[in-house]
Amino acid sequence: MSKTNKGLAALFALCVGTSAHAGCGPDPEPCEVPLGTYHIALPDNATADIPALMFLHGAGGTGNGSTRPGSMADNMNGRGYAVIGPNGLKRENSRFGPGWSFHPDRPQQRDEMAFFQQVADDAAARFGIDRNTIMLGGFSIGGSMASYIACQDPTAFAAYVPVGGSFWRPHPTDCAGPVKLLHTHGWKDKTVPLEGRPLGGGTIFQGDVWHAMGIWRAENGCDGLRADTFDTDGDFWVRRWDECADGTALTFILHPGGHGIPRGWSTYAMDWFETVMAQDIN
Repeated sequence: MSKTNKGLAALFALCVGTSAHAGCGPDPEPCEVPLGTYHIALPDNATADIPALMFLHGAGGTGNGSTRPGSMADNMNGRGYAVIGPNGLKRENSRFGPGWSFHPDRPQQRDEMAFFQQVADDAAARFGIDRNTIMLGGFSIGGSMASYIACQDPTAFAAYVPVGGSFWRPHPTDCAGPVKLLHTHGWKDKTVPLEGRPLGGGTIFQGDVWHAMGIWRAENGCDGLRADTFDTDGDFWVRRWDECADGTALTFILHPGGHGIPRGWSTYAMDWFETVMAQDIN
Protein backbone atom coordinates (compact mmCIF):
# COMPACT_ATOMS: atom_id res chain seq x y z
CA MET A 1 0.00 0.00 0.00
CA SER A 2 1.39 3.45 -0.89
CA LYS A 3 2.03 6.14 1.74
CA THR A 4 -0.98 8.05 0.45
CA ASN A 5 -3.22 5.00 0.70
CA LYS A 6 -1.93 4.27 4.19
CA GLY A 7 -2.70 7.85 5.17
CA LEU A 8 -6.24 7.60 3.87
CA ALA A 9 -6.73 4.26 5.58
CA ALA A 10 -5.48 5.81 8.83
CA LEU A 11 -7.91 8.69 8.41
CA PHE A 12 -10.77 6.23 7.92
CA ALA A 13 -9.54 4.25 10.91
CA LEU A 14 -10.23 7.22 13.19
CA CYS A 15 -13.85 6.03 13.01
CA VAL A 16 -13.02 2.42 13.87
CA GLY A 17 -15.44 0.50 16.03
CA THR A 18 -16.19 -3.10 16.84
CA SER A 19 -19.94 -3.62 16.78
CA ALA A 20 -23.01 -2.70 14.76
CA HIS A 21 -26.45 -1.39 15.61
CA ALA A 22 -29.28 -2.58 13.38
CA GLY A 23 -32.20 -0.26 12.86
CA CYS A 24 -32.04 3.51 13.42
CA GLY A 25 -28.78 3.60 15.32
CA PRO A 26 -29.33 1.71 18.60
CA ASP A 27 -33.10 1.76 17.98
CA PRO A 28 -34.27 -1.53 16.34
CA GLU A 29 -36.89 0.31 14.30
CA PRO A 30 -35.86 1.63 10.87
CA CYS A 31 -35.11 5.29 10.27
CA GLU A 32 -37.75 7.17 8.30
CA VAL A 33 -37.43 9.68 5.47
CA PRO A 34 -40.33 11.03 3.36
CA LEU A 35 -40.01 8.34 0.66
CA GLY A 36 -39.27 5.30 2.81
CA THR A 37 -37.19 3.71 5.54
CA TYR A 38 -33.66 2.48 6.11
CA HIS A 39 -31.47 0.66 8.63
CA ILE A 40 -27.95 1.61 9.64
CA ALA A 41 -25.03 -0.08 11.38
CA LEU A 42 -22.49 2.29 12.90
CA PRO A 43 -18.95 1.75 14.16
CA ASP A 44 -18.63 2.29 17.89
CA ASN A 45 -17.39 5.66 19.14
CA ALA A 46 -17.67 7.31 15.72
CA THR A 47 -19.35 10.70 15.63
CA ALA A 48 -18.41 12.50 12.42
CA ASP A 49 -16.94 12.10 8.92
CA ILE A 50 -17.84 8.40 8.80
CA PRO A 51 -17.39 6.69 5.40
CA ALA A 52 -20.23 4.36 4.45
CA LEU A 53 -21.56 1.70 2.16
CA MET A 54 -25.22 2.06 1.18
CA PHE A 55 -26.18 -1.46 0.15
CA LEU A 56 -29.40 -2.32 -1.70
CA HIS A 57 -30.91 -5.71 -0.95
CA GLY A 58 -31.95 -8.28 -3.51
CA ALA A 59 -35.50 -9.30 -4.45
CA GLY A 60 -37.57 -10.09 -1.37
CA GLY A 61 -34.92 -8.81 1.04
CA THR A 62 -34.88 -6.01 3.57
CA GLY A 63 -32.36 -3.34 4.45
CA ASN A 64 -31.33 -4.91 7.74
CA GLY A 65 -29.92 -7.93 5.89
CA SER A 66 -26.66 -6.00 5.51
CA THR A 67 -26.74 -4.19 8.87
CA ARG A 68 -27.64 -6.80 11.50
CA PRO A 69 -25.02 -8.59 13.60
CA GLY A 70 -23.33 -11.37 11.65
CA SER A 71 -23.66 -9.51 8.36
CA MET A 72 -21.02 -7.64 6.36
CA ALA A 73 -21.53 -4.76 8.79
CA ASP A 74 -19.38 -6.54 11.39
CA ASN A 75 -16.34 -6.38 9.13
CA MET A 76 -17.05 -2.91 7.78
CA ASN A 77 -17.78 -1.40 11.19
CA GLY A 78 -14.44 -2.78 12.33
CA ARG A 79 -12.75 -0.72 9.60
CA GLY A 80 -14.65 2.42 10.59
CA TYR A 81 -17.36 2.25 7.93
CA ALA A 82 -21.08 2.54 8.47
CA VAL A 83 -23.43 0.30 6.50
CA ILE A 84 -26.76 1.77 5.38
CA GLY A 85 -29.54 -0.58 4.31
CA PRO A 86 -32.52 1.10 2.57
CA ASN A 87 -35.79 -0.85 2.35
CA GLY A 88 -37.34 -1.55 -1.03
CA LEU A 89 -41.10 -1.34 -1.59
CA LYS A 90 -43.42 -4.32 -1.91
CA ARG A 91 -43.88 -4.68 -5.64
CA GLU A 92 -47.35 -4.94 -7.08
CA ASN A 93 -48.21 -8.29 -8.68
CA SER A 94 -44.92 -9.82 -7.59
CA ARG A 95 -44.30 -12.96 -5.56
CA PHE A 96 -40.78 -11.90 -4.62
CA GLY A 97 -41.57 -9.31 -1.95
CA PRO A 98 -39.80 -5.95 -1.61
CA GLY A 99 -37.74 -4.71 -4.52
CA TRP A 100 -36.73 -1.64 -6.49
CA SER A 101 -38.09 0.39 -9.39
CA PHE A 102 -34.84 -0.26 -11.18
CA HIS A 103 -35.71 -0.43 -14.87
CA PRO A 104 -36.34 2.97 -16.50
CA ASP A 105 -38.66 1.40 -19.11
CA ARG A 106 -40.96 -0.26 -16.55
CA PRO A 107 -43.57 1.21 -14.15
CA GLN A 108 -42.02 3.17 -11.29
CA GLN A 109 -43.45 2.85 -7.78
CA ARG A 110 -41.02 5.40 -6.36
CA ASP A 111 -38.34 7.82 -7.47
CA GLU A 112 -35.49 5.67 -6.17
CA MET A 113 -32.83 8.27 -6.88
CA ALA A 114 -34.71 10.79 -4.73
CA PHE A 115 -35.18 8.15 -2.01
CA PHE A 116 -31.48 7.23 -1.87
CA GLN A 117 -30.54 10.91 -1.76
CA GLN A 118 -32.93 11.41 1.15
CA VAL A 119 -31.42 8.44 2.97
CA ALA A 120 -27.86 9.68 2.41
CA ASP A 121 -28.69 13.22 3.53
CA ASP A 122 -30.57 11.99 6.60
CA ALA A 123 -27.76 9.63 7.62
CA ALA A 124 -25.26 12.46 7.22
CA ALA A 125 -27.31 14.84 9.39
CA ARG A 126 -28.36 12.27 11.99
CA PHE A 127 -25.28 10.06 12.37
CA GLY A 128 -22.30 12.04 11.06
CA ILE A 129 -21.90 10.09 7.82
CA ASP A 130 -19.56 11.87 5.39
CA ARG A 131 -21.84 12.56 2.44
CA ASN A 132 -18.83 12.66 0.11
CA THR A 133 -17.54 9.19 1.01
CA ILE A 134 -20.58 6.95 0.47
CA MET A 135 -20.35 3.96 -1.86
CA LEU A 136 -23.61 2.76 -3.40
CA GLY A 137 -23.78 -0.98 -3.90
CA GLY A 138 -26.29 -3.77 -3.94
CA PHE A 139 -26.86 -7.44 -4.61
CA SER A 140 -28.80 -8.94 -7.54
CA ILE A 141 -31.69 -6.55 -8.31
CA GLY A 142 -30.03 -4.22 -5.81
CA GLY A 143 -26.89 -4.40 -7.95
CA SER A 144 -28.96 -3.55 -11.01
CA MET A 145 -30.48 -0.62 -9.17
CA ALA A 146 -27.03 0.67 -8.17
CA SER A 147 -25.89 0.37 -11.80
CA TYR A 148 -28.83 2.41 -13.09
CA ILE A 149 -28.22 5.10 -10.45
CA ALA A 150 -24.57 5.25 -11.54
CA CYS A 151 -25.73 5.65 -15.14
CA GLN A 152 -28.36 8.28 -14.29
CA ASP A 153 -26.06 10.45 -12.16
CA PRO A 154 -22.51 9.24 -11.51
CA THR A 155 -21.98 12.14 -9.07
CA ALA A 156 -24.82 11.05 -6.76
CA PHE A 157 -22.40 8.88 -4.76
CA ALA A 158 -18.63 8.67 -4.44
CA ALA A 159 -18.40 5.24 -6.09
CA TYR A 160 -20.50 2.24 -7.10
CA VAL A 161 -20.03 -1.41 -6.12
CA PRO A 162 -22.80 -3.65 -7.58
CA VAL A 163 -22.68 -7.41 -6.95
CA GLY A 164 -24.44 -10.00 -9.13
CA GLY A 165 -26.65 -7.45 -10.89
CA SER A 166 -26.23 -5.03 -13.78
CA PHE A 167 -28.25 -3.48 -16.62
CA TRP A 168 -31.21 -5.21 -18.23
CA ARG A 169 -32.17 -5.24 -21.89
CA PRO A 170 -32.53 -2.96 -23.69
CA HIS A 171 -29.15 -1.78 -22.43
CA PRO A 172 -28.63 1.95 -21.97
CA THR A 173 -27.20 3.56 -25.10
CA ASP A 174 -25.13 5.90 -22.95
CA CYS A 175 -24.89 7.22 -19.40
CA ALA A 176 -24.57 10.66 -17.83
CA GLY A 177 -20.81 10.56 -17.42
CA PRO A 178 -17.75 8.72 -16.08
CA VAL A 179 -17.82 6.66 -12.90
CA LYS A 180 -15.82 4.97 -10.21
CA LEU A 181 -17.23 1.45 -10.41
CA LEU A 182 -16.34 -2.01 -9.12
CA HIS A 183 -18.54 -4.77 -10.56
CA THR A 184 -18.50 -8.22 -8.95
CA HIS A 185 -20.07 -11.35 -10.45
CA GLY A 186 -20.07 -15.12 -10.00
CA TRP A 187 -18.57 -17.13 -12.87
CA LYS A 188 -21.21 -19.84 -12.33
CA ASP A 189 -24.15 -17.50 -11.66
CA LYS A 190 -27.29 -19.10 -13.11
CA THR A 191 -29.79 -16.66 -11.55
CA VAL A 192 -28.23 -13.61 -13.20
CA PRO A 193 -25.87 -15.16 -15.77
CA LEU A 194 -23.09 -13.03 -17.16
CA GLU A 195 -24.86 -13.12 -20.52
CA GLY A 196 -28.32 -12.52 -19.01
CA ARG A 197 -31.50 -14.55 -19.59
CA PRO A 198 -35.20 -14.06 -20.38
CA LEU A 199 -37.78 -13.87 -17.59
CA GLY A 200 -41.54 -13.55 -17.42
CA GLY A 201 -42.12 -15.77 -20.41
CA GLY A 202 -39.80 -13.65 -22.52
CA THR A 203 -41.39 -10.32 -21.55
CA ILE A 204 -38.23 -9.00 -19.88
CA PHE A 205 -34.56 -9.86 -20.38
CA GLN A 206 -31.60 -9.52 -18.09
CA GLY A 207 -28.69 -7.72 -19.65
CA ASP A 208 -25.23 -8.83 -20.69
CA VAL A 209 -22.57 -7.91 -18.11
CA TRP A 210 -19.84 -7.95 -20.75
CA HIS A 211 -21.83 -5.39 -22.74
CA ALA A 212 -22.32 -3.31 -19.59
CA MET A 213 -18.56 -3.16 -19.07
CA GLY A 214 -18.29 -1.80 -22.61
CA ILE A 215 -20.71 0.99 -21.68
CA TRP A 216 -18.62 1.89 -18.66
CA ARG A 217 -15.38 1.79 -20.69
CA ALA A 218 -16.87 4.27 -23.14
CA GLU A 219 -18.11 6.57 -20.37
CA ASN A 220 -14.72 6.48 -18.65
CA GLY A 221 -12.82 7.21 -21.87
CA CYS A 222 -10.74 4.04 -21.61
CA ASP A 223 -8.22 3.59 -24.42
CA GLY A 224 -8.65 -0.13 -24.98
CA LEU A 225 -11.38 -2.73 -25.13
CA ARG A 226 -9.46 -5.30 -23.13
CA ALA A 227 -8.43 -4.68 -19.55
CA ASP A 228 -4.99 -3.24 -18.81
CA THR A 229 -4.35 -5.19 -15.59
CA PHE A 230 -5.17 -8.81 -14.72
CA ASP A 231 -4.80 -10.53 -11.34
CA THR A 232 -5.72 -14.16 -10.68
CA ASP A 233 -3.52 -14.79 -7.64
CA GLY A 234 -6.09 -14.11 -4.92
CA ASP A 235 -9.67 -15.14 -4.24
CA PHE A 236 -10.97 -13.09 -7.17
CA TRP A 237 -10.14 -12.86 -10.86
CA VAL A 238 -9.56 -9.17 -11.41
CA ARG A 239 -9.74 -7.18 -14.64
CA ARG A 240 -8.94 -3.47 -14.35
CA TRP A 241 -8.90 -0.68 -16.92
CA ASP A 242 -6.12 1.79 -16.07
CA GLU A 243 -5.72 3.83 -19.25
CA CYS A 244 -8.88 5.88 -18.77
CA ALA A 245 -9.86 9.48 -18.03
CA ASP A 246 -8.57 11.09 -14.85
CA GLY A 247 -10.85 10.74 -11.87
CA THR A 248 -12.39 7.48 -13.07
CA ALA A 249 -12.00 3.88 -11.92
CA LEU A 250 -13.26 0.68 -13.50
CA THR A 251 -12.65 -2.80 -12.10
CA PHE A 252 -14.45 -6.05 -12.90
CA ILE A 253 -13.96 -8.97 -10.53
CA LEU A 254 -15.20 -12.52 -10.96
CA HIS A 255 -15.40 -15.21 -8.31
CA PRO A 256 -15.78 -18.95 -8.93
CA GLY A 257 -19.16 -19.25 -7.19
CA GLY A 258 -22.75 -18.64 -8.24
CA HIS A 259 -25.33 -16.02 -7.33
CA GLY A 260 -24.11 -14.62 -4.04
CA ILE A 261 -21.83 -12.18 -2.28
CA PRO A 262 -18.46 -13.92 -2.10
CA ARG A 263 -16.49 -14.26 1.10
CA GLY A 264 -14.02 -11.41 1.45
CA TRP A 265 -16.00 -9.04 -0.77
CA SER A 266 -16.50 -6.29 1.81
CA THR A 267 -12.75 -6.16 2.52
CA TYR A 268 -11.96 -5.99 -1.19
CA ALA A 269 -14.55 -3.23 -1.69
CA MET A 270 -13.13 -1.12 1.13
CA ASP A 271 -9.56 -1.57 -0.10
CA TRP A 272 -10.62 -0.64 -3.64
CA PHE A 273 -12.57 2.40 -2.43
CA GLU A 274 -9.71 3.75 -0.35
CA THR A 275 -7.35 3.32 -3.30
CA VAL A 276 -9.55 5.21 -5.77
CA MET A 277 -10.33 7.96 -3.26
CA ALA A 278 -6.60 8.37 -2.62
CA GLN A 279 -6.08 8.86 -6.36
CA ASP A 280 -8.40 11.85 -6.22
CA ILE A 281 -6.32 13.34 -3.39
CA ASN A 282 -3.19 12.95 -5.52
